Amino acid sequence: MAELTGTNALVTGGGSGIGLACARHLAADGATVTLMGRTMERLEAGAAEVEAAAPGATVRLHAADAADEDAVAAAVAVAAGDDALDVVVLAAGQGAGGSLVDTDRAAWDAVLATNLTGPMLAIKHAAPKMTGGGSIVALSSIAGVLTHRLMTAYCVSKAGLEMLVRNAADELGAVGIRVNAVRPSLVPTELASGLSESPPIVADYLEQMPLGRLGTTDDIASLVRFLCGPGSTWITGQCIAADGGHTLRRGPDLAGAMARAQET
Repeated sequence: MAELTGTNALVTGGGSGIGLACARHLAADGATVTLMGRTMERLEAGAAEVEAAAPGATVRLHAADAADEDAVAAAVAVAAGDDALDVVVLAAGQGAGGSLVDTDRAAWDAVLATNLTGPMLAIKHAAPKMTGGGSIVALSSIAGVLTHRLMTAYCVSKAGLEMLVRNAADELGAVGIRVNAVRPSLVPTELASGLSESPPIVADYLEQMPLGRLGTTDDIASLVRFLCGPGSTWITGQCIAADGGHTLRRGPDLAGAMARAQET
């Protein structure tokens, strides 16, 4: 029997990218997966991918904004169904770039709402449904611990997310809920396309990675799956890097890479 058979999982940002890859891995291991995202069209396409990768999987859908508390609570209810909720993957994310002194307040608020307030709301509403304990895994970033010039809002949101994870793990451990984070470097996805489609920026990232390659969504999803399953039952409050070794060195030089791109 697959290790997650009989479990219910919620994946925010589950319609694409890393979230969708996580959903595929969870479903392939037996979980009933609820995909949450902003548009039903994207979720339906994602569900088709999950079902193709895991024939016979049960996939539920709930279109919602990760920063809308009522919508998040409704998504949790859908994921739990008539039973309990066992796994939550917090993969919804939003990026922003530009000089700090030119940052628009609305743009700042939007990034923090999705990347920090959204996970807080999901944990708040999911934890009471995790009556048998379980696992919550958030998607952080090397930007939470390494400065990224011209990406201040994103860096701050991920640094806050990692502290949210640590505090949630401390509070919820008494009821058997584990909370961890995965910290990727650059993984080509739609969200990261502004970085991954720029050769100078990619080259600068690769210079900081001892393993010398960008990540894949499956690289990240396999670690998330481990943290959701029975092989990690004594791990909580951790932010684990899956970054090709990037955090051994420095954050990306986006300013220099962007300048070189403009020159060419």
